[in-house]
Amino acid sequence: MRRLLPPRLRGDAPVVPVVRLSGVIGAVTPLRPGMSLAGVARILDRAFGMRGAKAVAIIINSPGGSPVQSHQIHQRIRQLASEKKLPVFMFVEDVAASGGYMIACAGDEIFCDPSSIVGSIGVVGGSFGFQGLIEKIGIERRLYTSGKNKAMLDPFLPENPDDVARLKSLQYEIHTMFIDLVKRCRGAKLRGDEDELFSGAYWTGQRSIDLGLSDAIGDLRSVLRARFGDKVKMPVVAQPRGLLSGLLGRRGAGMTLAGLGDAASTAPEELMSALEARAIWARFGF
Repeated sequence: MRRLLPPRLRGDAPVVPVVRLSGVIGAVTPLRPGMSLAGVARILDRAFGMRGAKAVAIIINSPGGSPVQSHQIHQRIRQLASEKKLPVFMFVEDVAASGGYMIACAGDEIFCDPSSIVGSIGVVGGSFGFQGLIEKIGIERRLYTSGKNKAMLDPFLPENPDDVARLKSLQYEIHTMFIDLVKRCRGAKLRGDEDELFSGAYWTGQRSIDLGLSDAIGDLRSVLRARFGDKVKMPVVAQPRGLLSGLLGRRGAGMTLAGLGDAASTAPEELMSALEARAIWARFGF
């Protein structure tokens, strides 16, 4: 009877579930869902709850995004690791930058490729100013608010120095939280000047090891076989795919039948989301 069970349930070999976390964090449109806690919680629960698991391996490939979603995913990984008493191995693919690196810090060990991009411990925000354009084409801006700061950083109004100062204050608070998290997770492993480490700069995988942001060069298969033996099982835990998402492919993941009728109306939003995501990846050469 035991032979009829899947290999990972027989106890013949150690099991290390593998989870892939990829994409911009928190940027969501109906057709292009970004990475969020709601989107990954289920697969994390399944991975950490897998019978016989000796550890959990997470592949991270993200240029960052929402600091809130990044932090929540980080926290959920650490909570599950503590509850299940399982070590977490992080494997950086192309990039673990900004919020992507925040998630990577949830690993007990961080492995990367020599050419991976790692770091970018900082906060960035941007906008455009259109007030000159609308004046040139004869459009008058009419805005009605209750609350003196409600229209802060409106792109159709001249930039207000007080608004910029307030934004920088918010960014400073988020940056400080990020720095504290990295220090708490990496601890004595960190090397180098803090002004450099926390400047928002990013480095190759090898340089990130020198700075203590990563632990070693290594790929998932080689590292896990070295740690747990050649017979280690590495089942990939992925989101279940329904019929519709299977037909539409990755771009349609998360789209429901109710949302199909709105697809045309969301086209401009989808385009802007794609451009924004492309710009985030482009900051790191991808």
